[in-house]
Amino acid sequence: MNQVDTSPTLKSQFTQPLLDWFKDHGRHDLPWQKDINPYRVWVSEIMLQQTQVVTVIPYFERFMQRFPEVSDLAAASQDEVLSHWAGLGYYARGRNLHKAAQLIVEQHNGVFPKSFDEVLNLPGIGRSTAGAILSISLQQRFPILDGNVKRVLSRYFAIEGWPGEKRVENQMWGLADNLTPETDFADYTQAIMDLGATLCKRSKPNCNLCPVKTDCRALKTDQVASFPNSKPKKNKPVKQKWLLLQKNSAEQVFLYKRPQKGIWAGLWSLPEFDSYDRAVDFLNGEIHRHDAHSLSEGEPFRHSFSHYHLDIFPLIFQASTDYEIGQPSNRVQETPAEYSVAHHQWFDINRLKSGEIGVPVPIRKMISSL
Repeated sequence: MNQVDTSPTLKSQFTQPLLDWFKDHGRHDLPWQKDINPYRVWVSEIMLQQTQVVTVIPYFERFMQRFPEVSDLAAASQDEVLSHWAGLGYYARGRNLHKAAQLIVEQHNGVFPKSFDEVLNLPGIGRSTAGAILSISLQQRFPILDGNVKRVLSRYFAIEGWPGEKRVENQMWGLADNLTPETDFADYTQAIMDLGATLCKRSKPNCNLCPVKTDCRALKTDQVASFPNSKPKKNKPVKQKWLLLQKNSAEQVFLYKRPQKGIWAGLWSLPEFDSYDRAVDFLNGEIHRHDAHSLSEGEPFRHSFSHYHLDIFPLIFQASTDYEIGQPSNRVQETPAEYSVAHHQWFDINRLKSGEIGVPVPIRKMISSL
């Protein structure tokens, strides 16, 4: 493990220059920096996890317009919440946000908790997010260690090792706490996040404008591109699924609601199969003695998740009149409970295209292509 300076002089070398830079060059006009309260900061912090600011801004503004208070979010259905999240990815964030809002209403009388432990106990909130919320919105001193901060610290101190490794992360937490000032910590929290987001970027960092470049060990040794150290590589596995897009003459698409666990949990999606033949078997079982009006294959495409690639083979089926008025059965794949009649529904195509319904982005693209 690297031996790094943790003396009080660090704050004069790092913290104060960073605060001075933030006053003149930091971002002060982001939507969640206006009318600051714990709820708005919380929503923004969750949205900003693994998502860039420019992407988050329109989502945040629409989300706040529809759910201006935590009670509005708690009272909404999961479908509606996820429809406002569709496109941001990592849908567990949206589900946890909804669950946490309901807990705040049930257990805290609709008031966002003010103690660190209570905030940390809410679904989807980790140590860094809890610290950021309390620091920015309630002026409580807590260090943070999000991706931007890890990148800044790993370069400034030339910390060897992947930041996701526990020993490296613990070292960074110690540094983050040591560097956080006793006053102006809300500004400091914003400042170090801004430094990572605007100057100390993952690629093409602008070191010339960095307020702490003088003592940056990675810059001194011309190793900025080497930090933070990358996660040991593993080849992502590739999975294949055939997705069946069924459309009827009423311009409706047949969807089912996915289980609450796994990919696209809680979203409306298309029936999926492990092979073309299984999809055909399903249609034959659904239509019984009626022949398919049309079944065609769309252009295959790949959608990548954090842990694997999914090769999607679209199948488009034009339902017959007899089929469109019937009730769907539960004969999809080997897990009929996930496709029960209660979770099947025909949706108007225009509603799906508008984003009103929570649908995964690749599925929405397939529907939009009709």
